[in-house]
Amino acid sequence: MGSPQRQWLDERSYLEREAAATVRHEYADGVAYAMAGAGERHNRVAGNLFAVLRASARGTGCGVYISDMKLRVGGGRAYYYPDVMLSREPAAPDAVHKEAPCLVAEVLSPSTAAIDTREKLQAYRGIAGLRYYLLVDAERVAVSYHVRDQDGEWLAATLDPGEHIEVECGPVRASFGLPELYEDTDLATA
Repeated sequence: MGSPQRQWLDERSYLEREAAATVRHEYADGVAYAMAGAGERHNRVAGNLFAVLRASARGTGCGVYISDMKLRVGGGRAYYYPDVMLSREPAAPDAVHKEAPCLVAEVLSPSTAAIDTREKLQAYRGIAGLRYYLLVDAERVAVSYHVRDQDGEWLAATLDPGEHIEVECGPVRASFGLPELYEDTDLATA
């Protein structure tokens, strides 16, 4: 998140302002934070994950979203723009946010890593249907992730070379590793 606006906003005011804004803002506890732009590597990594998930989601009715779809969290207490999101929610052409994704991914940068690994981790864990939260580093080859098991417990792991994450969200089945995530970047792995 970037720098905060000085004025407190309720949820409705935030959504109205965001609809007319030329710069995107995330929202947490009444404060809107301007978002900084992302670099090429960040975009390629997010695009690579989007491509893998979108290919697996075709024809399933599930939606894969990249960076411009808001995620409503905590009954409207917060709105974030995840880098990539996979949702089983029915398509709604006029929707500006989703509330029940099964996978959320954030591509880390030096300015967002602390928020992504603490604030957003806590907020996202409160989403009942969320099964996967991925943290993909844009500065080096490093992926950590959290998976909710059958008992509702969250397990944390890192993606090691040669390993794959197996994602199952309803009818969507996807598998990917470090090479797929970092493809066509200067960090590409074999």
